[in-house]
Amino acid sequence: MSDTTSLLRQWTLLKTLSARRYGATVKELADETEVSIRTIRRDLETIARLGFPLEETVTEHGRKHWKLLDGNAGEALGFNLTEAVSLYLGRRFLEPLAGTLFWEGAQSAFRKIRARLGETALNYLETIAEAFHQTSMGYGDYSQKAEIIDGLMIGIEDKRVTRISYQSARLKEPAAYELHPYGIVFHAGSLYLVAFVPSYDEIRHFKIDRMQDVDVQSASFARPQPFDLRSYLAESFGVHRTDGPVTHVKISFINWAARYVAESQWHSSQQLTELPDDSLIAEFKLRDTRELKRWLLSFGPNARVLEPPELIEDLVLDLSAMLTQYTNS
Repeated sequence: MSDTTSLLRQWTLLKTLSARRYGATVKELADETEVSIRTIRRDLETIARLGFPLEETVTEHGRKHWKLLDGNAGEALGFNLTEAVSLYLGRRFLEPLAGTLFWEGAQSAFRKIRARLGETALNYLETIAEAFHQTSMGYGDYSQKAEIIDGLMIGIEDKRVTRISYQSARLKEPAAYELHPYGIVFHAGSLYLVAFVPSYDEIRHFKIDRMQDVDVQSASFARPQPFDLRSYLAESFGVHRTDGPVTHVKISFINWAARYVAESQWHSSQQLTELPDDSLIAEFKLRDTRELKRWLLSFGPNARVLEPPELIEDLVLDLSAMLTQYTNS
């Protein structure tokens, strides 16, 4: 049996014992994890040796029960032990937000957990954590953007006019904007500011990676009511949005792409229809198709837009330009 299997079984035992007020017998644990009583006894010895607060009690009928006490971490943190350990194990998934106030707050909580679990138990948890990995492809680096993000959060919370210096992907030099910050969106590994720009009389999105400076002004602004980011982006396929009409998009997927698309939730409006020939019809209601086009191109010939005609025409132009670029090189 692999070490990883043993670790995950021991983690299951920790959760089980923490959740049960009166604990469990060795036989109950063996039956639930489908291993021998001898294996469970070894696991319990390992867990106790690592410093987790296990207690063995004898009931009035002479049966021995094992239970996990929460005194090590739960009382001081307001969590039970397995809740604290679960948060600690999940810290790697916050790494893309390093440098933000979210990361700093989480790090403070993780320091408290580490202090109460002890080095031996932490080494054990690190071994479990190695079973999970998150790739960093395309993720923004916010380790040097803490002051910028803090300034934006002040502008959002206090509804204060904010000036930014922004290096657009299209311009050679940074430009200055005075705006009303509404909120921050985390999308595809990057942070975006959603803000109203009075000089353009419209809401625009700014990638925080491209901000060079933020200056929060004393003047305040009135945020429109009701406004929330979830509703605002409900008809976007990502973070881009226009104020145009809602478009019904219909796409046919074949081969591996059909299975891949069927596995996930891509948009709140999606309707997926599996056909007898193993192809898939996906339908969406969107105001903006810019990000949808990039997504579709990633499937190559395994995705074909059926409607609307305008999207088909856009894709034909993009594919023709790509073909010309390669055939003329």
